[in-house]
Amino acid sequence: MSDAQDSDDAPSDSDAGSAEANVETALREFLDALRESETYRRFVAADEALQADADAMALLREYRQKQRQLQCEGFDESVMAELKGLQSELSDSEIIQRQQAAQDDLMELFQRTNDAVSDEIGEEFARSVGGGCC
Repeated sequence: MSDAQDSDDAPSDSDAGSAEANVETALREFLDALRESETYRRFVAADEALQADADAMALLREYRQKQRQLQCEGFDESVMAELKGLQSELSDSEIIQRQQAAQDDLMELFQRTNDAVSDEIGEEFARSVGGGCC
């Protein structure tokens, strides 16, 4: 095969640029569809409601602070008891439960999207390449 034939078979820079533009267009269309989805709108509404609820946000901050305290300082029975009490309050909060359910539904949609892309390209699309620590 001659060099001329090899270069004819290889994609040109303009072909690659066109493919990139097609990916960008498809991505914008996907993002528009995502924003219009009921799952995403429900998540945004639930998250906005949670952010606007000072009591629920204070409860979440306290819970997260106790989790960090337990992680950083090691097991402490009194901190664990406080954490369990806070967890019970979180479970009783309708606004927190609604936001969590909407978040779970959105994560499920993202997982299905990842699975579809992964199946199409033949490898894990959104694989983790390692991560940091706390």
